[in-house]
Amino acid sequence: MRKTIMSMAAVACFGAIALLSSCGNNQEAVTMDYSTAIIIDVRATDEFAAGHLDGAVNYNVEDGTLEQALPSLDPNANYVVYCRSGRRSAIAVDLMKENGFTQIADLGSLEDAADATGFAIVNG
Repeated sequence: MRKTIMSMAAVACFGAIALLSSCGNNQEAVTMDYSTAIIIDVRATDEFAAGHLDGAVNYNVEDGTLEQALPSLDPNANYVVYCRSGRRSAIAVDLMKENGFTQIADLGSLEDAADATGFAIVNG
């Protein structure tokens, strides 16, 4: 009986770890130097103005601005992408990958991106 309970606990634990690693903002293990990455905020311009990572550029993924900008971006450069919750950054990363970009870190929300990179959130 005790062995069965311990086995069930182990299976539950490993299942929870697998679930946790598959949830979130679709981050993939991308090793990069954030200080040299191009930081892209894919939110609307009013959201960007209310607060964004220092040094970020704003290419709204929902109004087509990001898609229009892709031909002018270097597909071999390192990119950090974020939004408000992680939904739009996941869309942006998929779009970028479809267009040949390979070094992209989806950092999810603005706060998560600030925590991961150490960059300040600025207004304006």
